[in-house]
Formats: sequence, C-alpha cells, structure tokens
Amino acid sequence: MRLVIAGVTARIEGTAIVSGVDLVAEPGSFVGLIGPNGSGKSTLLRTVYRSLRPSDGVVSLDGDDLWRMRARQAALRRAVVTQHGELSGEFSVAEVVAMGRAPHKGILERENSADRAVVEQSLERVGLAHAAERLFSTLSGGERQRALVARALAQEAPLLILDEPTNHLDVRAQLGLLDLVRSLGMTLLAALHDLDHAAAYCDHVIVLEKGRVRASGPPLEVLTPGFVAEVFGVRAHIGEHPITGRPHIAVASLT
Repeated sequence: MRLVIAGVTARIEGTAIVSGVDLVAEPGSFVGLIGPNGSGKSTLLRTVYRSLRPSDGVVSLDGDDLWRMRARQAALRRAVVTQHGELSGEFSVAEVVAMGRAPHKGILERENSADRAVVEQSLERVGLAHAAERLFSTLSGGERQRALVARALAQEAPLLILDEPTNHLDVRAQLGLLDLVRSLGMTLLAALHDLDHAAAYCDHVIVLEKGRVRASGPPLEVLTPGFVAEVFGVRAHIGEHPITGRPHIAVASLT
C-alpha cells in the first residue's frame, strides 16, 4: 500500500494545526513522524485514519482519495493503533481482536471459522495466543498494545497507523512492540517521541515543527547533531548501537 499525503491542512476550531504537509510512505516502508510536542503529529495521523477531515489537500491510498471512500472501504485499507488502549466494557482478548474482522462482515453476518482462524493467527503473530481468553482489562500496557496490533492484523489492511505506540510502556515492551511492527511487512506510519527509536527502526522520517514539515528523509541524513539541537533543544551524539549495530542517537540537555 502506497500512502500519499499531498498539501494537507487540518484545522481544529478554525485554527490550522497542520499546514500544507506532504508525505509519501512507499509500500512496506516504516515512516516515522517526529517533532516537539504540539507539532501536529497526532493531528496529521487523524486525517489518515479518518477522524479529522482535512480542510485542504488530499490523502490517497494507492492513488484513491481516502476521504471519498465509504467507511468500510477505508477500513479494508488502513488500520490504526492509538496511544490510548482503553475499551469500554469487559471483553476477552480474542473478542477484541475479532473486532478487526468487522469491515469484512455484513451487518447481520456472524463470525465464521475463517474469521476465527484469522483471529488465532493474529494472536499467534503478536505472541498472545496464550492470553486469548483473558480479559483485555487485565493485560499489562505492553500486552494491550500487542492485542491492538493483533486487532489491526485481523483487519487485514495493508497500511498500519500508530500514534505514539510506545507511550507509557516500559523499555522492554517498547522495544518488543517496535520489533514486532517492523517485522510485519506492512506499510507503517507512526508518530514517535524517541529519536533513538526513529533512527533505529524507521526507513524515513518526517520532522514536523509548528504544523509544517521542517525536514524529511532517511533518519541519519535528517537527524544531524546541529538539526536536533535547533529543533528539539538537546545535544545529540549519533553513531552505531554497540549491541544491535543499528543507528543510535544519544541525547543530553544543552546545559
């Protein structure tokens, strides 16, 4: 799935939160949205998962205008994992994952063996097959995010949108989740806070500042020490991670 955001402006209560944003996510790539708090990352993502209609510009999936699709058509093409993994009501993990099958079903159509197989496979892929019958509310933060990724997998959409997926997770859960989504082979668009995560996992980063694109490109070409100091207000050391061999960014305060 190829995602193109062309000249998108999004307003909330008349104020432009993002303005004239361009972005391309090639099939199978991991694109990271980074920037200081309030730069418009989550707002831009909302225009892609159809929570906020752009006031200008176009969001397209493989050349088709996302906002001209029916909701069901859009749901078959893109799935989302938000940073707030809460659900009202008491559902088992398997029931939560089965919600991802809704776009594939008619209004009165019931779950069948094919749906159950997809749910089981999705749970297996995220390492939660053992927790299928547990209540979603009893899971840890990292397990909840994995369950929501499984729900997205059950949706069988080729584009996955993640809004600060590692927020509130411990270090092990953060890395485990990023390893997981990177391994899926889907087109990924994620808002990330951690510059080191962006450098290690993303193929391409888009830096937003005050709602506009400040820079875009491969992480190590964009996130130079001078640029990081200017935009994020911290010192940065860029090198190779001594354990993983991936690009690594260490930061410290300017003072």
